[in-house]
Amino acid sequence: MKILRCIAVVFFVMTAVAAVPVGALSASPQPSFFNTKEVQSDDLKAFTKWLGALERFSKARKSNEPMKCYPGPGQMQICGNSEWIEFLKSVKGLNKLDQLRQVNARMNKATYVQDKNNWGQNDYWATPQEFMARFGDCEDYAIMKYLSLRMLGWDDNDLRVVAVKDLNLKVGHAILVVYMTARSGERIPLVLDNQIGSVVKASSIRHYQPVFSINQKFWWRHLG
Repeated sequence: MKILRCIAVVFFVMTAVAAVPVGALSASPQPSFFNTKEVQSDDLKAFTKWLGALERFSKARKSNEPMKCYPGPGQMQICGNSEWIEFLKSVKGLNKLDQLRQVNARMNKATYVQDKNNWGQNDYWATPQEFMARFGDCEDYAIMKYLSLRMLGWDDNDLRVVAVKDLNLKVGHAILVVYMTARSGERIPLVLDNQIGSVVKASSIRHYQPVFSINQKFWWRHLG
């Protein structure tokens, strides 16, 4: 049985969040998922692991490495490991909820590998190309799902990689939260998690305490 734990995330969370001055955050906390409130900032400098993964992903797409590229939504292209490309093409025409289910299920099939064994580091945030080649741990699943959905045309405002504390296991963990808009106009947060087999509503989970969430534009500190 695999023990799906990302202990290093706890240390990264505390270091990154503590490094950001309070003045860099907005003054008005807003309601958020997992019964918390969130405070938003556009200052991402402290999140070097995240920015590094995004930069390597961008460079890999622009490099001369043997990598197929296909037209994607808008100005985006689908580039990377051939199996990943074919998978994205196969789900591109599905409705949004089915895309979430397919992306979550496919990426959860990957083998869980701790960063220390994989990269010789306590905490390494992998690109999709790196994940497809060597797999990874919890934040790598979340990044893989995040960038898969971005390649499929999802709006960055609807996606967040979230670092949480698992209150049952007493360890750090990372997941992807995706906002879906209901017919009523309500934005409903859904969870894609390598420890949960299906896509579930955030409101159904009681054992996660979010510390921060992040996308390419903003990050949010979560307050209990």
